[in-house]
Amino acid sequence: MFNALVIDKTPDYRAALQQLDNSQLPSAEVIVDVAYSTLNYKDALAITGKAPVVRDFPMVPGIDLAGTVVSSQNPAFKTGDQVLLNGWGVGEKHWGGLAQRAAVPAAWLQPIPAPLTARQAMIIGTAGYTAMLCIQALLKHQLTPSAGPVLVTGATGGVGSFAVLLLARLGFQVTAATGKASAADYLRQLGATEVISRDSLSAPGKPLAKELWAGVVDSVGSHTLANACAQSRYGGVVAACGLAQGMDFPASVAPFILRGITLCGIDSVMQPMAPRLAAWAQLARLLTADDFTLLSREISLADAIPQAQALLAGDIQGRLLVNVNS
Repeated sequence: MFNALVIDKTPDYRAALQQLDNSQLPSAEVIVDVAYSTLNYKDALAITGKAPVVRDFPMVPGIDLAGTVVSSQNPAFKTGDQVLLNGWGVGEKHWGGLAQRAAVPAAWLQPIPAPLTARQAMIIGTAGYTAMLCIQALLKHQLTPSAGPVLVTGATGGVGSFAVLLLARLGFQVTAATGKASAADYLRQLGATEVISRDSLSAPGKPLAKELWAGVVDSVGSHTLANACAQSRYGGVVAACGLAQGMDFPASVAPFILRGITLCGIDSVMQPMAPRLAAWAQLARLLTADDFTLLSREISLADAIPQAQALLAGDIQGRLLVNVNS
């Protein structure tokens, strides 16, 4: 038997901690003893039912997992291998990581890159990996620290926190936008050189505004993304990966045709394996042991249910690491 967070809608939509056995796992090539998972924005939507994230019921949520291979029908992995998984529809269409055991296709797994541990890999999770994909997109478009400041929106969230830290470590001047005035010290610890209120970005703005940002990492969407584009410098690069404010994009073509800015859409869910491995390899090189302490707070599997509400309310700073065995 193993513990799992299970979402069902019979008779009403609810998430609850349950005991399951191996016979209830989905059919898949590899069985993993999960050590850690995470609580992401998408997981919170799934657990609370605030958005139609879950496609099949019953469902074990959790878009991330890290642990040890118990059995494998695929030669790519063997018993004892340390592995991680991000995305691929787990927690939405296929049982995910908020459980002590998971069964998944081998093609979705990757080795945990040295020197990272399973715990550290999940502190990074989808949030850190997505931030790295955003930064790689900026670098691919030849953005350099000398080009000017880089704006990070939603800066106290998981993606935002990692984006601030990683950009600063790469030598960029980072401006962090947040709705939490009390988080200024935290963001400066991560490496932000300036902290601004999200209010300056979240309301409807002009189609073209004063040129401020050489690059942007945006996890918010809606008016925030539109204003970030309108405030981008000539030739600026904007990486968009989230929709915390909304899915709409109330913007003008003016920044694109008058300033030649580039808007890069970043998907972490179905990213092919080669760029995944490259992103994780760079994360393993850039992060230090101290970073993981600053960026995360550990909770239990049962805690994931109330913490999902707090995450959606914007009350969470950094990453929520889920120890599925506590």
